[in-house]
Amino acid sequence: MTSESGDRETRIYLFVAVFIIIVVIFAVVFSSNQLNNAYIHHGFLGEDWCEDIGERNSGSQLFGLEKFSSLTYRTDGKYPAYLTIMTIKTLVVMSENELRDKTAESIEQSLEKGIVVDKATKVSGERMLKNEHNTMYIMYDGNDNSKNPPEKIKIIGEVWNCGPSGTSVICIGFAQITDNLHDNSEVNISQWEKIVRDEVGTFVTESFRGEDGLIYNVICH
Repeated sequence: MTSESGDRETRIYLFVAVFIIIVVIFAVVFSSNQLNNAYIHHGFLGEDWCEDIGERNSGSQLFGLEKFSSLTYRTDGKYPAYLTIMTIKTLVVMSENELRDKTAESIEQSLEKGIVVDKATKVSGERMLKNEHNTMYIMYDGNDNSKNPPEKIKIIGEVWNCGPSGTSVICIGFAQITDNLHDNSEVNISQWEKIVRDEVGTFVTESFRGEDGLIYNVICH
């Protein structure tokens, strides 16, 4: 065998070895990159709330190395409300400060046509959920001007990183708290309470104390 033939075989072996290593690396990355969707167990939804199947969404980029999914839970009636839970898995996990700021930006640019957020009412803070994750939240008052007459609303954005699942979770909750269409000027915050309630009563009033709050019971790992 000539030295030239030996060099050619060596190059082929090296190429095959590198190819196998790349395949193994991609296999490991893809197998560890399964998206564990955050969700709410149906037992906490009660009679009024249910998942809006038509609002399910998911996608990926970077050859599937980055993924996202979202689920939306909703209640209709005089005081409609919804909660969207987005789960994100990226190669580089965003900080919770960055997640909160991006969520605030999204809310302040309005969630839907006709939603006007009063930035002056913004309140931010931190709390712990039942899943033992510390979260960062922002809340706003606003108006839904798509309705005639306009209705008062409340909005919360709450974010955290879930270490066990390697995901970032963003929750955006929306609740209409007036029913001006039926000449009822009384404020009704029952659905808003359902979205934000927690065991320690983070949001001050006694009615906000309880273990059945929707965001409080999000399962992410």
